[in-house]
Amino acid sequence: MHGTQLDVRAYQTAERLLRHHRKELVFGDRVTPRWLENGARFWYSVSTSRGKRFVLVDVKAGTRQEAFDHERLARALAEASGQSVDAAALPFPSIQPDAEAVEFDAFGEHWRCRLADYTCERTEARAPGNPLEVVSPDGRYAVYRAGHDLRARTLDGARDWALTSDGTEDRDYAANPDYLMYSTLLGKIGLPHLPPAVAWSPDGRRLLTHLTDQRGVRRTHLLRAAPADGGEPALLSPRYAVAGDEHIPRAEFVVIDVEAGTVTRAQGEPVDMSTMSPIFQKWAWWATDGSAAYYLSRSRDARTLTLHRLDAASGEVSVVLTESGRTRVEPAQQQLQPPAVRVLAGGKEVLWYSQRDGQGHLYLHAAHSGELIVPVTSGTWSVQEILHLDEAERVVYFTVAGLVKEDPYRRTVCVANLDGSGFVRLTDDGLDHVVTLAPNAEYFVDSASTTGTAPVTTVRDRAGKVLVELEQADISLLRETGWQAPERFKVRSADGTTDIHGLLYLPHGFDPAGRYPVVDTPYGLPTAPRVSPSFDPGHYGYDAEALAALGFVVIAVDGKGSPGRDKAFHDASYGNLGDACGLADHVAALRELGATRPWMDLDRVGVTGMSSGGYAAVRALLKYPDVFKVGVAESGMHDFRYLEPVLGEAYQGPFDAATYAQLSNAEHADRLQGRLLLVHGGLDDRVPPQVTLRLAERLIAHGKDFDLLLVPDADHIYFGYEHYVTQRRWDFLVRNLLGAEPPADFRLPPVPVDMEALADLFA
Repeated sequence: MHGTQLDVRAYQTAERLLRHHRKELVFGDRVTPRWLENGARFWYSVSTSRGKRFVLVDVKAGTRQEAFDHERLARALAEASGQSVDAAALPFPSIQPDAEAVEFDAFGEHWRCRLADYTCERTEARAPGNPLEVVSPDGRYAVYRAGHDLRARTLDGARDWALTSDGTEDRDYAANPDYLMYSTLLGKIGLPHLPPAVAWSPDGRRLLTHLTDQRGVRRTHLLRAAPADGGEPALLSPRYAVAGDEHIPRAEFVVIDVEAGTVTRAQGEPVDMSTMSPIFQKWAWWATDGSAAYYLSRSRDARTLTLHRLDAASGEVSVVLTESGRTRVEPAQQQLQPPAVRVLAGGKEVLWYSQRDGQGHLYLHAAHSGELIVPVTSGTWSVQEILHLDEAERVVYFTVAGLVKEDPYRRTVCVANLDGSGFVRLTDDGLDHVVTLAPNAEYFVDSASTTGTAPVTTVRDRAGKVLVELEQADISLLRETGWQAPERFKVRSADGTTDIHGLLYLPHGFDPAGRYPVVDTPYGLPTAPRVSPSFDPGHYGYDAEALAALGFVVIAVDGKGSPGRDKAFHDASYGNLGDACGLADHVAALRELGATRPWMDLDRVGVTGMSSGGYAAVRALLKYPDVFKVGVAESGMHDFRYLEPVLGEAYQGPFDAATYAQLSNAEHADRLQGRLLLVHGGLDDRVPPQVTLRLAERLIAHGKDFDLLLVPDADHIYFGYEHYVTQRRWDFLVRNLLGAEPPADFRLPPVPVDMEALADLFA
């Protein structure tokens, strides 16, 4: 026994703070617009104290109202269907509203409910959306994968035909590489694969897609040790290139004329895509007139970025613009942000994102010659995302980080003329702004918040004027759990040269006279910041809130090497992946915070993370054993020699055996002193379990005491097993850091399947 048993109420509160329970504690914090009439109107669903409500917004009229009387519709649907219907939890996730009625799917049937008298009738369903299809902009066609090829069908059901017939296992159409197909996860929700990686031309006649060439790519091996049917174990062998491999997945672009049935192949070199399809990544898109497609390519060392033009009729490929640098050259500040690149003036000009001045700004270039016409933006701040380019007015709308003095990560909506003049802040309130542009680009939905300020969601016009107020989030029930807004702190980096920002979560029931163990929650890759500047704390943030409920001080730090600020800050990670985005800065933060907060017990510091955070957790224990005493590492990327190439080659540099060996946690296993729990999914096709098992083998060889949990049928994010892994993490930290025993009879229940969250994941 480690000590007294922790009060079960701490675990119960921690459970309530997990992400899937958020809608029960916070009302009105999220608005996802579902556009009608090209954006003239939209509807959304929102959680309220009265349950889920559907809201209809008419921007031109300036109105926001419930889409219907929820109580009357519930009674009418119950009478018509013979089923029990709760007005606070109507049995449908989406609606199709019009002036006279609302349609929806419920109880396996399609319904139309007239709003004049609230009569609900069964009716013929409109063609349902198929998650495995991509529909043309004009709504006439849908394209889908069939084996290794593509097929199309008319939505009226009149015709279904093959678009390609030469696809093979090694060269199949419109696919991600094997290790980003989410095969394990999708199989559990009944989907065989992702939808096809295709982009429709604006007129709905042509498709831009690619052959995914995986010839010669090495395979890794996963064992389905516990098949659901109880049969024999099955060996899965997806292709999985690693750093330094000659053969990696490549995309061969093609243009398919759906109506003529022709396939035009790009007359250019295939594009490396060790991570994902360039179409899924939004690195390929159509010209507005449909005459050509554009795509970005990057050298394997990530130091050269090139924009290409693909002629849709001939397949001819030409270079539009290219940029090279000493380190990474990227089209946006973060790996998964859409590129801040646009082609305009009929292909004669390019709006190009570059960090050439040490920040991240937009530059107008002449196409093909590459000549700089004018810097469009400048200043000690960085463009984050282009929202809209208005060619007629010659203006661009975008978000910026770095204009808010107290928090350089908060985003501001801005506009500038393409000649470099007329820079204006459209939001100037010091809050973080997350925006969604309407399809007609006439307005945007804006959610304004901070880590401690609940969101206010409005509709704003292009000048930033509020047109309609939508929601003010209610967090009163969240506060009743004992939750407190985290403290946004600023400390100095380990080298004393730079301000480092982070969050500190106080333990529930905090007493400044007490002493509390501390848990650090790092993310170890320079692909995304760890700390969200908005009220939504993100994946790790929900974990942090739950850990605070268990009695821990929890910190999150964006150390040097992470993105979101200037290039020098980000480049601290280049050639330095072993520092896991500033572990030295995490140590410096702990010491500076602890110097003025005696209730932080720096003799009891733990660390926990998932994926690259799992790598960082183990790295912290091995590199700073005098600081970090307990760690939990889930799905850890412990050895970049055995991971997909882009992780190492773009962020560490070209493969070198000796250098990459130093990045490996396994090579430093002899340094382990603290308590460690390693967790991995047996069917993790993103970070294969062998990476954790190699580390475990070396720990055993050095006689180290550690715990290992292999979840046999789990994927990278433990879909279906989140509850079990979460409780094991909590129990391990409570026993080894808090010095208490977990409540004996508490068990986290399985997490309900959240189809909206999955839709966001695969968007």
